[in-house]
Amino acid sequence: MGLSLTVNGDHLTSTADPITPLVDVLREEFYLTGAKPVCREGFCGACMVLVNGNPTPSCLVPVALAQGHDICTVEGLAANGGLNPMQAALEACDAVQCGMCFPGMVVSLTHLLATRPEATRDDIRAALTGNICRCTGYERIIEAALLALATK
Repeated sequence: MGLSLTVNGDHLTSTADPITPLVDVLREEFYLTGAKPVCREGFCGACMVLVNGNPTPSCLVPVALAQGHDICTVEGLAANGGLNPMQAALEACDAVQCGMCFPGMVVSLTHLLATRPEATRDDIRAALTGNICRCTGYERIIEAALLALATK
C-alpha cells in the first residue's frame, strides 16, 4: 500500500518509507528535481515547496505527513505552460545564478506575490530570510520581485 500525495495538482502514490523526507520522494520517485536537498536541516531554503500554499522546507517533512495536503513544487508554478510573473521577472532582471538555491527562492517569492501584492523591499528581504545563496548579493533578485509586483 502506498502513500497518496497531491503534487502540482496530480494525484501520485509513493512507495517510500513513511519517514522518508518529502524532498527525496519528490526527486527520486516523482522526478521533480527543482527542490534541492542541500542542508537537510530546513535552514537553507533550497528544498522549499508550498504545502497548502505556505512555503515549507521539504527536507523537514516526512512523506507520510504530506498526505492530504496540496504540495506545489517550483515545477508546478508555471502559468499556462509558460513562466509565472515572478519567474519572468527573474529572467528579465538576469537574476538567475547557479541554480542550487534558486528554485526555493522562486517558491518563496511566488508565495509573497500571491499573498502580499503591496509588498515592499523590506517585505521581499524578509520573505527571502529562509533562502541562502552563496552566488549573489540578492539585489537583482529583490529588483526582480519589485518588477513582478509592478507588473501584476
